[in-house]
Amino acid sequence: MKSYQGKRAIIFGGTSGIGLATAALLAERGAEVTAVGPEANRPESLRNSTEIEWIHADVRFANEIAAAVDAVSSRGPLDWLVYSAGIQRYGTADEVSIEQWDLVHSVNARGAFVAAHFVVPKMTRGGAIVHVSSVQGVACQTSVPAYAASKGTLDTLTKAMALDYAARGIRVNAVLPGTVDTPMVRAAAEMFSEGRSSDAVVARWGGTHPLGRVAQPREIAQAIAFLLSEEASFITGALLPVDGGLLAQLAVKL
Repeated sequence: MKSYQGKRAIIFGGTSGIGLATAALLAERGAEVTAVGPEANRPESLRNSTEIEWIHADVRFANEIAAAVDAVSSRGPLDWLVYSAGIQRYGTADEVSIEQWDLVHSVNARGAFVAAHFVVPKMTRGGAIVHVSSVQGVACQTSVPAYAASKGTLDTLTKAMALDYAARGIRVNAVLPGTVDTPMVRAAAEMFSEGRSSDAVVARWGGTHPLGRVAQPREIAQAIAFLLSEEASFITGALLPVDGGLLAQLAVKL
């Protein structure tokens, strides 16, 4: 736990799903954690929390990201950045609107760049950055060109930043989850339910993973916490699948 105590972390997309689970886990382990997200997404667990600070920001807007970073860094240097903000829009290239494409890239990829732009100068004692990407940045399903392209961009950004910041003692990695039981996945399950319950749809999606189920957000959070910690001190530029064997299975099938 000493790897976490005294560390100052900022988590964009920290009010829901994987980001919220990561905020909770890091706080449990003794880090000083700020979860950043819009007011509309803030759950009761954050409204009542004395261990996790919450700051409003919409990652589509650079000035709001900058204000959040300034608020946290006013207390001292930042050590960890987690970028977990993400949205999904379905449809082929001729079905997804240009506005939807721009929105997905703004949240999923541009926001990560903007967050790093403002956070890295505050990481004066080194540190670590973890991006929450997706297996779909590597192997796509149908009707997700905007989402898959945004995650592919995030993967490349991860590797580029790892090279740029290695000499400054800042490691940069990404986790690539498979299907995770988050509000975004539940919303998709409702969209594609065709009369079935969302539980049944999520279970069916879980069955496509070799481990036979979807992940829980805390399982992804544990991988993120590892990559942030000193236990991962020689890991940078990595794209870590946390996917129940999904990518390995696809490679065999291909």
